[in-house]
Amino acid sequence: MNKTDQKRLLREMIFFRRFEERCFEAYMEHKIGGFLHLYIGQEAIATGVLEMAKLKHDYVITGYRDHIHAIKAGAPAREVMAELYGKETGSSRGRGGSMHVFDPTANFMGGYALVGQPFPLAAGLALACKHKGTDQIAICFLGDGANNQGTFHETMNMASVWKLPALFVCENNQYAIGTRIDRSTAVLDQYKRMCGYNIPASQHDGEDVEVVMESAKKAIDHVRSGKGPYFIEYMTYRQRGHSMSDKTSAYRSKEEEQKWSERDPLKVYGAKLKKAGVLTDADIKKLEKEVQDEIENDVIKFAEESPIPRVEDINKYVLDDNPDPRWIGPLQNTY
Repeated sequence: MNKTDQKRLLREMIFFRRFEERCFEAYMEHKIGGFLHLYIGQEAIATGVLEMAKLKHDYVITGYRDHIHAIKAGAPAREVMAELYGKETGSSRGRGGSMHVFDPTANFMGGYALVGQPFPLAAGLALACKHKGTDQIAICFLGDGANNQGTFHETMNMASVWKLPALFVCENNQYAIGTRIDRSTAVLDQYKRMCGYNIPASQHDGEDVEVVMESAKKAIDHVRSGKGPYFIEYMTYRQRGHSMSDKTSAYRSKEEEQKWSERDPLKVYGAKLKKAGVLTDADIKKLEKEVQDEIENDVIKFAEESPIPRVEDINKYVLDDNPDPRWIGPLQNTY
């Protein structure tokens, strides 16, 4: 990558971090309600994988920790924040909230609250790509905690048998809510489970965006070439609780958290760029200031000033007799 792209990538990750921190603050101010799952600490994965994808061409789907995947896929950040605020200008018109961000104009086919729900949907998207005969692929992000669901095994088997153009990206942050993976799962390395489905798989450092991009390119090239699905596992660590409702101190040690904080993806990539002479500390502080201003003066301002949905529109978008006009074209192209 050239220096311009390297700077852009770091700025994106800084933006994603500040976006999530601002979500935390807005939640504490009671401006965001319901459930809220933050992506802080895992930014290198969505950034790196989707950097290698064909954005607004490939399909992207994930679970409920979905804000950053949506934005990187192409959903406007201001609309994602407005959705969290429950506003009419949100990506789901304020009807979905944090766990149900959805923007088919970017081929972001949603975040889903049910554990394991995206797996079969990803298979369906990949099957549609195959029937259409395009070079599109379906990219499904998943957490390690969902991999003991029946839908996981059913989907992997079907994807392999039908040689679906699907990339499954496991973001292994090692905890399912508050349960560490070694207390719930017999095979700790998730990529090794793919041998039962004859799906090629690999495991990589999820805290280094360059490692993520290199490994993701190999996986995406495999899937796009028609060779069938690929499963890639990234080792990572969420720096906050599972959601706003839990405190990590109940199930994680300070020593463990400190160890992983030293591998913070922003620190890792920032250090690399400084060592290579691409950026200085002053440059990074400037990026942080630019991001701060953009979040406050555009993203937050847009969300706070947007109207809330009207009570008389409670049935709107429920049936297909009054769809959102933004959604008609991309949805038709799915089939």
